[in-house]
Amino acid sequence: MNIYSQVQKDVHLLWQWNLAPPRARHARGLQKLGSDYGGYYLDGSMICHDEVVYSLGIGEDITFDLSLIEKFGTGVEAFDPTPKVKDWLARQTLPPGFHFHPIGIAGHDGETTFHLPARKEWVSHSIYPAKQYGRESVRLPVMRLRTAMQLKGHSRIDVLKMDIEGAEYAVIEEIVRERIPVGQLLVEFHHRLSSMGTGKTRHALALLKGYGLRISYVCPRREVFTLVEAP
Repeated sequence: MNIYSQVQKDVHLLWQWNLAPPRARHARGLQKLGSDYGGYYLDGSMICHDEVVYSLGIGEDITFDLSLIEKFGTGVEAFDPTPKVKDWLARQTLPPGFHFHPIGIAGHDGETTFHLPARKEWVSHSIYPAKQYGRESVRLPVMRLRTAMQLKGHSRIDVLKMDIEGAEYAVIEEIVRERIPVGQLLVEFHHRLSSMGTGKTRHALALLKGYGLRISYVCPRREVFTLVEAP
């Protein structure tokens, strides 16, 4: 099934959320990069070699990031505060375009408490307590998206990928509040967490729509979305 058929198949899911389905022009160049687990859809027709790409929350699957570097020759600024991720990356062979920063992106600058996964072999940490996580926690460094951009000298992000276990809501609010230019947003929402709920995702999508980002793709589980800047 191609992406256009998939978009049509998932239209009814969007209507259930009172959201307009993706229009053809917003899904014109969608292609999937990365593995089944860590892959995302983006509009390849908007990508050039000097794009500014931020990948927030990489875990132990960087197939999306590596595919983007290989296919388009762009660099990737990857952010993840998890010590296990830093150790895992140290054992990988990484291309020059992959730039890792061992810090999380969240709603403030400083440190915050991350709740560890329930099982030691898992990697995802979250700043939000939920039954999906264990009882242990650790303090790790975080910064706002705007702070990271200032440190890197960026005024715009062409591709922003987020899989940050609930912190995406605060980052989206910052994007809209501070009018941060984003060309494409690829985001996994975590309303399935026991401390969240779909209302937070509906609110975030409404903010993004008002900011001019339009839905191009939504996965069947209504968790992973691609939104592109309206022309």
